[in-house]
Amino acid sequence: MYRVDLNCDMGESYGVYRIGQDEQVLDIVTSANIACGFHAGDPATMRRTVHLALERGVAIGAHPGLPDLVGFGRRQFEITPREAYDMTIYQIGSLDAFARASGVQLQHVKPHGALYNMAAVNRKLAEAIAEAVYDLDGRMMLFGLASSELVKAGERIGLVTAHEVFADRTYQADGTLTPRNHAQALITDPEQSVHQVLRLITEGRVRSLTGEDVSLQADTICLHGDGAHALAFAQRIREALEAEDILVEAFHLQEA
Repeated sequence: MYRVDLNCDMGESYGVYRIGQDEQVLDIVTSANIACGFHAGDPATMRRTVHLALERGVAIGAHPGLPDLVGFGRRQFEITPREAYDMTIYQIGSLDAFARASGVQLQHVKPHGALYNMAAVNRKLAEAIAEAVYDLDGRMMLFGLASSELVKAGERIGLVTAHEVFADRTYQADGTLTPRNHAQALITDPEQSVHQVLRLITEGRVRSLTGEDVSLQADTICLHGDGAHALAFAQRIREALEAEDILVEAFHLQEA
């Protein structure tokens, strides 16, 4: 039987701004990547999202990003590996405090946006982020783009890693995501997304924009929660997986 985790970026509201449909999407996914205040989120949103996930039995992970509220963490900054380490430690620690106050441990860490994409190809940044996760709690998993430098860095340092693939993004021939400023970066047709997800799980392959098949391991599927039709999109993916008898469940935190 095939098995996969479904994750979604959560807790990205802040102040008076509301982003996403977290309560409804949490009924569909198995892991939540919760923003830690740099690219989105605030203390009240972090606390609330932890509680919502806990109520639904959804595994909780930290979603650290670049300090860029205006750009939602999707603009690339020039940062050093030490800066990447420090900001990752800081953000995981913030969410971990709310998790511990609620009696739950963090399952994983998944960088956000530009930080995620930078670490996918930059070995030094990837190693800094993996080191930060390991130094805080080596039992936590590291989520990264499938076959990326981030996943490799996590494996080298001794973390359990999850190769992540995307339901709503297109791919380049080298296995990286198509940049968001490209006209075909996003998949908006639910049936195209379902086809891509099922092929990734059952065949370990995805068709790139230029027509090549790319081999990728699919441990966890990312569903974005901030789109106009995010809820319906997520529901369709979950239904398709269950119709194919694919087991959808979160990972289990390693024992100390």
